[in-house]
Amino acid sequence: MKVYHSLADYEIGRRTVATIGTFDGLHIGHRTILQRLKTAAAEVGGESLLISFHPHPRLVLFPENNPLRLLHTQPEKIAMLREIGLDKVLFIPFTREFSRLPSRAFIQDILVQGVGLHRIVIGYDHRFGKNRTGGIEELRAYAAEGGYQVEEIPAQSIDDAKVSSTKIRKALLAGEVATAHRYLGYAYGFSGTVVHGEKKGRQLGYPTANLLPEDPLKLIPGNGIYFVEAFLGEEKLYGMMSIGHKPTVGTFDRGYEVHLFDFNRDIYGQPLRVQFLEYIRGEVKFDSLEDLMEAMAGDEAFCRARMG
Repeated sequence: MKVYHSLADYEIGRRTVATIGTFDGLHIGHRTILQRLKTAAAEVGGESLLISFHPHPRLVLFPENNPLRLLHTQPEKIAMLREIGLDKVLFIPFTREFSRLPSRAFIQDILVQGVGLHRIVIGYDHRFGKNRTGGIEELRAYAAEGGYQVEEIPAQSIDDAKVSSTKIRKALLAGEVATAHRYLGYAYGFSGTVVHGEKKGRQLGYPTANLLPEDPLKLIPGNGIYFVEAFLGEEKLYGMMSIGHKPTVGTFDRGYEVHLFDFNRDIYGQPLRVQFLEYIRGEVKFDSLEDLMEAMAGDEAFCRARMG
């Protein structure tokens, strides 16, 4: 898959079949569109192209105290698109100036002249251009002039999934990782660097790897205790992860720490990826360290019973 980070670098190929969108999370609804995109490109002997935007438009248009957190970092999105098997992805730098581009100019300058559009595959409700005034009706109106075809993804094909990036974000923030897994089609996770912490877990018999997330805009699930799988390079491990403020042992900023089962190596400074398999319980302020240790032992038993 070829990745382009600006229209100026884009190389027009043969019979480009494209779709448009941010596609944050690449959930099962997105995959419906992308699979149809691949099929449509194969039907005409062309190339499949996703036209996306970076940064996320909402972060540019509403920068002040914007609570939006993303399901994918850009490297994560690129890696997953490679797995899906697209031919090309074009990330258009999203700026305030770009947001003011009229929908007609978007069609002419980006789709027709910029990528050499042969066919566009698009959802019935997709909007684009200044003030989101463009849609499938406008694409159809200029199709003959622009020399491209328009294929609509039927409402039923998208709505049957009953999923959106917004629903997934809400589920994760509520700790509902099983719901997010069902909507995404894969276990949600994030990557970070192992850093030094307060070493409270070690004192309790549960040493933890404290993670500094690689991207501050990446969404981290809500506070609580989770059963996770972790990846140290190619090595797969299981563990239990605590997200929150450790109220029983003090007052701390929100932290992300994982106890890896049957593991006792120094991995400070190394990258670690965790994926959430199951929510165990919420964050609790216990009356004593003994009560906390008893709960942690129960958490461990819960996780070990589910290890593959």
